[in-house]
Order: sequence, then structure tokens, then C-alpha cells
Amino acid sequence: MFIGLPALSHEQQQQAVERIQALMAGGLSSGEAIAQVAQEIRQNHKGERVRAMFEDEDDENEEE
Repeated sequence: MFIGLPALSHEQQQQAVERIQALMAGGLSSGEAIAQVAQEIRQNHKGERVRAMFEDEDDENEEE
């Protein structure tokens, strides 16, 4: 699967990490915090995007 991901600067990545940590300190699980920050980034990001490919684990298991 190919997907366009926001290209973030180091500073933006650090801000995302700090936001995730703050949400976790507020009681969210790590998965919930990451999902929330990822959604915020997707909604607000106006810069470039990086093309990435992800392999589905299910496809690998079917081949075995």
C-alpha cells in the first residue's frame, strides 16, 4: 500500500513527540495519543508529502 505522509521537519517531529507525551500524561494510552496527534498533523499539515509503502502483514502470512 502506498500512502502520502506529511514531511515534517525535525522541530515539527519534536513537537509531535511532546504533544504525544502530554496526552499520555493526561491519561490517554500511547496508541490513542499517537492516533490523535497523527490525525491533527494530517488535518493541519500544509507542506510537502513523502510517498511511503507499507506491506500488509496479513499478505505475508497468507504466503507462508
